[in-house]
Amino acid sequence: MAKSVYEQSGYRYKRYRKPSSARKKKLAVVAVVLAALLAAFLCMAAGAAGILRSVSGAAVRAAIQSSFNQALAETLEWNAVDYDSLVRIERDGEGNILGIEADTRQLNLLARQTAAIAMTKLNAACAQGVGVPLGAFMGIDWLAGYGPRVTLRILPVGRVQCEYASSFSSAGVNQTLHSVSLQARAAVEVVLPGGSEEIEEQVSALVCENVIVGKVPDIYLQGAGSLSASSA
Repeated sequence: MAKSVYEQSGYRYKRYRKPSSARKKKLAVVAVVLAALLAAFLCMAAGAAGILRSVSGAAVRAAIQSSFNQALAETLEWNAVDYDSLVRIERDGEGNILGIEADTRQLNLLARQTAAIAMTKLNAACAQGVGVPLGAFMGIDWLAGYGPRVTLRILPVGRVQCEYASSFSSAGVNQTLHSVSLQARAAVEVVLPGGSEEIEEQVSALVCENVIVGKVPDIYLQGAGSLSASSA
C-alpha cells in the first residue's frame, strides 16, 4: 500500500491553534494602551508646539521692540531732532495756517539710520537665540515657565522697514496737537523642533509733537495731508 504524501514528505506540521480568549484580551489591552500612549504623545506634541510658538514669539517681539526703541532714541539724540527741525508751518500775514510741510530729506535720513541701527541690534539679539523653559516642551501650560532654559536658534534679520505716520488731534480751543511717529516692521524666523516659525512685529514710537495754535486746514485733519517718509 502506497504511503501518503504526508509520510513521503518527511515533514511534520503542527496543527494551527486559534488564540484563546485570554490571549485575545491581552492583545486588546496592549493595543488600547499603545493607542492611548500615541494619542497622549500627539496631544502633548501639539500642545508643546503651540506653547513654544507663544513663548518664543513673545521673546522675539520684545527683542524687536527693544531694538527699535533703542535705535530711535540713539538716532534722535545724535541728530538733535525736534519738531521745528522736521516740520515747517506756513502762515499768512494774519497768522492763519496755509500749510504744514515736512522736511522729507531729514525724515528719510532718520528713518534709514533708525532702521540700520535697529537691524544691527536685533541681529545681535538673534545671535544669542531665545531661551525657552524646558517645561514648555511638555505641552502643559502651567509647566511652561519651569525648568532650565533651552536656547532656540533665531535666523538673522533680513531687513527692518520704517515709515512715518502723522496725526492731528484737538488740544483745546483753536489748538491742535500734531504728533509725528515712526513705525518699524521686522520679520524674524525662529527655528523650532519640527520646523521654523516666522514672527512679524510692528512697533511704533513717538518722534516729536507740537501744539499748533490756529485753525489747521481740514485736508490735514482728514489725513489727506499727512506727512510721509520711509526708509529706502
